[in-house]
Amino acid sequence: MLQESYVSIKDDVNYVKKELSGDEKVLESAFKIETLYKKHKLKIWGAAIAVILFFAGTTAMDAMHEAKLVKANEAFLTLQANSEDANALKVLKEENPALFELYNYATAVKKQDIAALETLSKSSNGVIADASGYSAGVLKKKPVDSKLYREMALFEEAYVAIGTGDIKTAKDKLELIDERSPLGVITSFLKHSTIKVN
Repeated sequence: MLQESYVSIKDDVNYVKKELSGDEKVLESAFKIETLYKKHKLKIWGAAIAVILFFAGTTAMDAMHEAKLVKANEAFLTLQANSEDANALKVLKEENPALFELYNYATAVKKQDIAALETLSKSSNGVIADASGYSAGVLKKKPVDSKLYREMALFEEAYVAIGTGDIKTAKDKLELIDERSPLGVITSFLKHSTIKVN
């Protein structure tokens, strides 16, 4: 009985030691964290503030970008209804320069304004520059090399060559047009008609 009691007390003491050891480890970890925090407090707060500022800045930038798009779209819709609205044109230019150039391109094509198209052909926007240069060339009845309208330009050059009687050049130009392109059928017809003419 005495021995059982001794074993029981020994187990209790071991249990208490383990508990105290676990508590010591928790306290030790807490002290380490506190020491680490005190040592790097400025860095930790700086990083936290940087993260908060980043997300706040991103949200603000997104909101500003969205507001610019809304203003530009409203100006664009206004210009669709009234192309003479100078204020809407100014807002569109300030808020969305790419849409402003696209609007100017569409207007210049509609009015067949060669001078405006030639100005737009110097745009930093490659698509607008290419389309404007091509459209100006079409209006001036001069073939223009165009990445966007390459096949159309080749077809036009072939047609002009046929008109001047230069059948060899016309055939060479038509050969450069892919048979699978939208111009393929017309090109094939034109090739056969030039062969018959020649």
